Amino acid sequence: MKRLSIIFYVLTLVMAIVAVACEFRVKPNEEDDAQVHLQVQRYDRLESRYLTTGDFSALQQMNTDYPVETRTLVEDMLQLGEVNDHEINARFLNFFQDSLLQMIIADAEAQYADMSDIDKQLQQSFGRLQRLIPDIPLPEVYAQIGALGQSIVVGDGLIGISLDKYLGSDYAPYGNFYDSRQRSTMTRSAIVPDCLVFWLLSHYPMQDFEASQQQQRDVHMGRVMWVVNRALGTPFFKTPFTAQAEKFMQKHPGTSAADLLRKEL
Repeated sequence: MKRLSIIFYVLTLVMAIVAVACEFRVKPNEEDDAQVHLQVQRYDRLESRYLTTGDFSALQQMNTDYPVETRTLVEDMLQLGEVNDHEINARFLNFFQDSLLQMIIADAEAQYADMSDIDKQLQQSFGRLQRLIPDIPLPEVYAQIGALGQSIVVGDGLIGISLDKYLGSDYAPYGNFYDSRQRSTMTRSAIVPDCLVFWLLSHYPMQDFEASQQQQRDVHMGRVMWVVNRALGTPFFKTPFTAQAEKFMQKHPGTSAADLLRKEL
């Protein structure tokens, strides 16, 4: 009887282990389902309201609720002057009265009336990024409309998405300013990958960037893009230098994503 009891105990233990193992196999991939709370703040809607109707209350809300975003847009991106200048509001409004910029505002607001898909992608990819690099902070993300300048701006814990740079590779006005290679990256699907790239570069900048050779810069970007591909869960970026980073990580399985970005070239 004692022997039977021992056998029963061992069988029970084995079944329990198998059940747990099955649970881990059947359970959805935790990395794929990793999500954090991120939602694009619609600064662009206030901006659009002011720039198309002159609604002063929208401008007041921009300055009150989004002071850093407004300063970045007016002073750094558009370079119209200081936000405290008593003429800056009129200068800002007049700058966007150009017919092309008015069309871009309208098209951006129409294409991005709903950004819930972007929110979901941000939540999933930044969730995975935090699993890869636990120490990296989460950004606050907002949308804006620039003047075909920078696509992504990063600073003060913020990521700003310029919707005017993501209206599609076939968006007619782009043909006047960008070649086909550039236009191919100006799509909705590139928003989240670009956010990840610029966020990582802001936290893992290349040392002595200006003095570095182009190949060294490419290697560093390849490593950043490799980490971004992991965060996205898909090989969005496919370059010789992302392939090089993949080979390096396969040969050095103990190297973390953060170590890869910090390593000397």
